[in-house]
Amino acid sequence: MNEWHGNGSSRDRRGYGRGSGSAQPEGARAMPQVRRDAGPGYGRAEPPLPPGMSPRRGTVPPQQSQGYDDHDGYNTGQVYGGGGPRGPQQGGYDARPRPNWGRRIKWTVLTVVVVFAVASVATYFWADGKLRREVDLSKVIDRPAEGDGTNYLIVGSDSREGMTADDKKKLHTGSAEGKRTDSMMILHDGSNGPTLISLPRDSGVEIPSFIGSESGKKYPATGRRTKLNAAYAMDGAELLVRTVEYNTKLHIDHYVEIGFAGFAGIVDAIGGVELDIPKAFKDKDSGSDFQAGKQTLNGSQALAFVRARHAFAQSDLARTKNQQKFLAALASQAASPGTLLNPFQLYPTLGAGLDTVIVDKDMSLWDLGNMFFAMKGVNSGEGTSLNMPMSGIRDGFVMWDTGKVQQLVQQLNNDEKVTVTDGQ
Repeated sequence: MNEWHGNGSSRDRRGYGRGSGSAQPEGARAMPQVRRDAGPGYGRAEPPLPPGMSPRRGTVPPQQSQGYDDHDGYNTGQVYGGGGPRGPQQGGYDARPRPNWGRRIKWTVLTVVVVFAVASVATYFWADGKLRREVDLSKVIDRPAEGDGTNYLIVGSDSREGMTADDKKKLHTGSAEGKRTDSMMILHDGSNGPTLISLPRDSGVEIPSFIGSESGKKYPATGRRTKLNAAYAMDGAELLVRTVEYNTKLHIDHYVEIGFAGFAGIVDAIGGVELDIPKAFKDKDSGSDFQAGKQTLNGSQALAFVRARHAFAQSDLARTKNQQKFLAALASQAASPGTLLNPFQLYPTLGAGLDTVIVDKDMSLWDLGNMFFAMKGVNSGEGTSLNMPMSGIRDGFVMWDTGKVQQLVQQLNNDEKVTVTDGQ
């Protein structure tokens, strides 16, 4: 050790730890002191791997002698993995394995599919639980036999349920108590495409015998002819279904009803509905004021459009045509991928509709979805739309053409292509 300080205690300025007595680094001289854990059988004179270093991270370059010559690698910075970049063959760090992108993509896709499936199932049960199943069709008596396909009775009521005074003013609904049917349609969904049939509310029909939906009391038939919408006013949805089945001999499988507020809410939630209005018209009673051409109707405008009748020479018959046109356009937009796959539109639309739509006790969300897709088919040209065939107007009643109605019902029951027209 005396030779280390042979020329004084100052160190050479050319490198840390380098004295005048030797050209070797201090670390190299200190190496033998580190080799305390070298046990018996250690094959060579180099030190073992320091604690924490494994062969996977790096190796120690072999030492050629105890002389620590300049060419043994210590003066070149090659002590314990130092020096330039190395590959595995030079004793440096092992290269990391390349990412398996195929496997990552597979797991990402699988995760997305699982999340989507779980969200879809959760949404289905959430929405199905919100359906207002308030109509009991089991109370309807003396029903006609079921035919092929599915028949929905779709009713638009003038219920103001949930509407504020401002809502009533904005929507031009008035403040009448209770609720009446503002529109009635039969939608047949079958293998030959959907058929949408409007039932004018002034249709002259016979009220048959029925059992009161609330009282349970049986009311006998009187043979009295009255307007179709009076059946609903007398005893609600069950009597309306009974009256439609009795006068048409067509079995109704499901019942769907929506009020003013619910209708306008669905249209607003979906972002409005685009409609092509062929001719400008105004109707102060409904609040309608439309120019001709394509336009997007918001909730209040849509409600005004389907309620307008005083602006047309055919009055209620023209209104039913407008109702068919608008509902088919609404269903087409509601059942589009842009709505179904967009949660920012889907959930508000479901929330607005399911809180106000009233259905029968046996109807599922799946049935309701099928109804919307059938309505979409009418709008896309896959189906047919018409008014119930009529023979004329007598004493303020719209009279049905009995022969054509029988032919129409036969085609629907047999799920045949509808060839009957309303002649308008």
